[in-house]
Amino acid sequence: MTNTPLLSLERVSKSFGPVRVISDVSLDVHAGRVQVLLGENGAGKSTLIKMVSGIHQPDGGRILVDGTEVSLPSVTAAERLGIATIHQELNLVGSLSVAENVMMGRFPKRFGMVDRRALRARAAEALAVIGLDVDVDTPVGELGIARQQLVEIAKALSIDARILVLDEPTAALTRHETEQLFRVVADLRARGVGMLFISHHLEEIAEIGDTVAVLRDGHFVAEVPASTPEDELVTLMVGRSIEEQYPTGAAVVDRSDTVLRVEGLTAAGRFADVSFELHAGEIVGVAGLVGAGRTEVVRAVAGVDPYDSGSVQVRGRTLPKHDIAAAIRAGVGHVPEDRKGQGLVLGASVNDNLGYATLRSSAHGGLVDFAGQKRRAQQVADKLRIRMHDIDQPIGSLSGGNQQKAVFGRWILAGSSVLLLDEPTRGVDVGAKVEIYELVNAITAAGGAVLMVSSELPEVLGMSDRILVMRDGRIAGELTGADATEDAVMTLAARDLPDATAADAA
Repeated sequence: MTNTPLLSLERVSKSFGPVRVISDVSLDVHAGRVQVLLGENGAGKSTLIKMVSGIHQPDGGRILVDGTEVSLPSVTAAERLGIATIHQELNLVGSLSVAENVMMGRFPKRFGMVDRRALRARAAEALAVIGLDVDVDTPVGELGIARQQLVEIAKALSIDARILVLDEPTAALTRHETEQLFRVVADLRARGVGMLFISHHLEEIAEIGDTVAVLRDGHFVAEVPASTPEDELVTLMVGRSIEEQYPTGAAVVDRSDTVLRVEGLTAAGRFADVSFELHAGEIVGVAGLVGAGRTEVVRAVAGVDPYDSGSVQVRGRTLPKHDIAAAIRAGVGHVPEDRKGQGLVLGASVNDNLGYATLRSSAHGGLVDFAGQKRRAQQVADKLRIRMHDIDQPIGSLSGGNQQKAVFGRWILAGSSVLLLDEPTRGVDVGAKVEIYELVNAITAAGGAVLMVSSELPEVLGMSDRILVMRDGRIAGELTGADATEDAVMTLAARDLPDATAADAA
């Protein structure tokens, strides 16, 4: 095996207007090795991989493939050189089938027409590589976000890449699905594929990586072995140590003060007979496997989706079904699972996105208080350390993690007393996670209550006062105190429930 890297970045730089995002960064990707790229949100990771994938062109420095300088003016040019990229934000067309998405731009032809049989067969082969068992004719929009992520991975692998760039590929995956992906990565490594792998899950790095390149504020900080202890990686990444990953809140749960009561919530084919309460000062985690119905229940409580029967009460007041505005007026805030598709208006400013929930409530005499909104939005943005050059910057230009913090900040700005969090720290670095946890604790310390869905069991266990475990659209059990362990959660999540009639949610 030659020592010449498959891919080299030599002192590359990139600016957007007056903002310098990448400064003189160099790194190599070798055949049969996984180079992990680590850094806080806004450190420049996504910009770097967009230069590798042909979306952005560097302002300075060189990109080399097999030791030869190349120009990557487009994604197609990168793919021709064997560079495939799985981006953090999914790039799928929901109305098209799984097969059409996997083979997008590369439809097989016969007699000048699309060969549908060959299209399905090639897509099925790509899905088989990662062990995804879905009908290739299914519209991809009908799949949950985890399965959509796997379709995106199959799409990238179908290009037969020599250099594979993976930007947070495990963010939406369960541990089982992550292990499945890692087996694929191990096979690709054995075949000589070089990989650039971005992850905020520090526990994955030693398992999947060979070396780690750390970025901070657009600068290369260090390259260290993947076996480097997590606390050292954190210090390199954020420039400071983080003593407590899951900060303990000062809130005292007041069980006499029921903030949210859900009774018998049922939606045919999605969930059935779901009942629970949230009390003032309480964080309740919701765990379960993909398809258990967690997201569907949260969306129904938030007024986003309709349900067939049951009720949702906030401080004793029954909310109308399928009425987002009524839920917001009652103090319910919702951070959705899919920030890009459901939580943000990407073309609007950071200021606008932070203020959408408070435009009406902060108006004076029917007139929107734009100046006051902007001042309050800036305060929240500063508190959350949202990295931007100003509050009027389009939110779509921020990194994924900073976008997530803005969605979260909207409800901080609105003063929500009931916060429904669906994967609130997905795609957020370890430093920003702690800041979000501290804000969650501030909500409960002020007498609010939080319902938190998360696929990260350590997060659920570390932050929750109680844990509800869902299976097949129903609550399979509740865990507290010493009974709340990873094994106990997984036992409830995976066991068969008697008399369960709700279908698995997509």
